[in-house]
This record gives sequence, C-alpha cells and structure tokens, in this order.
Amino acid sequence: MDSLNPALAEARFCPRCGKPAEIDFPRSIACSHCGYAAYFNPKPVAAAIPVDDDDRVILLRRGFDPGAGRWTFPGGFVDLGESVEEAARRETDEELRIAIDLGRLVGVYSRPEDRVVLIVYLGRAHGEPQTTPEATEVRAFARHELPWDELAFWSTEQALRDAFGL
Repeated sequence: MDSLNPALAEARFCPRCGKPAEIDFPRSIACSHCGYAAYFNPKPVAAAIPVDDDDRVILLRRGFDPGAGRWTFPGGFVDLGESVEEAARRETDEELRIAIDLGRLVGVYSRPEDRVVLIVYLGRAHGEPQTTPEATEVRAFARHELPWDELAFWSTEQALRDAFGL
C-alpha cells in the first residue's frame, strides 16, 4: 500500500528554514526554529449516483487508476473555491458529459487508512452519458443488474447499497 501521506513520509527538515523539524506522521510537520507548521488532512471527494428517467443507475468504467477498468459513479476532488455540491455536478459533467440535479445526501464515507473523505449524493441525470478518457465505458444498470463483483472501491459498493436500500 502507498504511504498514507507521501508528502511527509521522507520529510525530516523544515521546508521554510531547512533546520530539523518535528514530524508527527502522518498528521503534521512543525519547526521550533522558525515557527513553520503544516497540518495534513484527508481530501474531500464529491460524487453523484446518477439515475436516468427509467430509474436505472448510470455507472462508468474507470479509465485510470486507482480502480482502472472497474465500475463506479462519477466523482473527484473538491477544488478550493467550490462547494461539495458544485464539485459533484462538475465531476459528473467532466466524466459523463451530462448535467445532473442533485438529490439527497446518500452518505459520507471514510476509513482511517484512506486519504479521502467521500461525500455522495443521489442525482437525476439529464442527457445521454458519453464516454470520456475518465469513463472508457458507460452503462445504465437496473438495480438488480449492478456489477457488484466489478466495483472499483469499497465506498462505491457501500454508497450504492445505502442509496437504494440493497
């Protein structure tokens, strides 16, 4: 497994003054010489589970790692200056080239060993989804057809189960 915090894994010295720093891996770096301090937190990831007009769940086959070749719903990092909801809509547009109306919050998913906190909404899809470099295949699944054995992440499975009571 990759380091929980690669930016801090090899750090020993203050990035501001170059003197030895205090490392509290994986959480922080502090320098008693110049007062520099940096704290590391999980990154928020926004996602949406798009549902079409026939009540089918639109999933995409990931084009990149992690999880390349496996199924998930659109999602990605929340940028500075945007809300979680804006990020979920933007990621859906970037990955599937469709607009989405966000519905209820499905859940928030995290584990101590992960670098992200996933926030998932249910949404109504508008338009015909398209493949993109991030989504090499797109398919609308009836709930009883969901590809449980081919999902990209533990959180994908949990969110789908939570969204539809499965």
